[in-house]
This record gives sequence, structure tokens and C-alpha cells, in this order.
Amino acid sequence: MARLLLNLRHVPEDEADDIRALLDRHGFAYFETPPNRWGISVGGIWLRDEEDFEAVQTVLARYQAERAERARAAYAADRRAGRAETLLQRLRRDPLRSLALLAAVALVLYLTLMPFLTLGG
Repeated sequence: MARLLLNLRHVPEDEADDIRALLDRHGFAYFETPPNRWGISVGGIWLRDEEDFEAVQTVLARYQAERAERARAAYAADRRAGRAETLLQRLRRDPLRSLALLAAVALVLYLTLMPFLTLGG
């Protein structure tokens, strides 16, 4: 029976391409399901043979660790070069979104804490 290896929701295309190439290189049989036309399902990469699942998990875990290390190194290089976006730059770039998020956080805190603050009174 087939097993889902990767749900393609929020997966960058380069990562999906890397995983396809990795599966091909190691000789694992897989297939893809296309995204749903209404956006309910975004598709996925499935392993055909469930017996290969643990071996594939090992290969994918190694790939993910290498990808994470490359991303960390790229971010560190961007920080050293001054190209990484700071919180203040992000707030300046999109002030309305920042204010809306701050208001949403304040509302959630208020709704969460209000019963406890009025408990004694």
C-alpha cells in the first residue's frame, strides 16, 4: 500500500524537485497526486512500496538535515553581510499588517485574561 512521503502544501518547488531527484537517484518507486482544482488538496509525493518506507525516511531525514544546514549558513552569511531583514525593517515595510497583528494579539490576550482578572470582583 502506498504511503505519503511529502504533502506539497507550502513546499517550495526547488525542495520538491530535490526530493524527486533524490528518490530517483536511490531507485525508490513513487508517484505524485496533483493538486485539487479548488485548493482543498495540494497534492503529494507517495511511496509505492511500503517496505521501502524506513529506508526512504532515513534518506529524507539526511536530506532535510543538509538542507537546514545550508539554510542556516545562508542566513548567517546574510546577517554578516547586512542583507537579513530585521524586525524593525519588517515593521517599517508593512506597518498596517504589523498593527493588525498587534491588535489581534492584544484581543486574544484580553479575551484569555479577562475572566481571571474579573474573578474576584
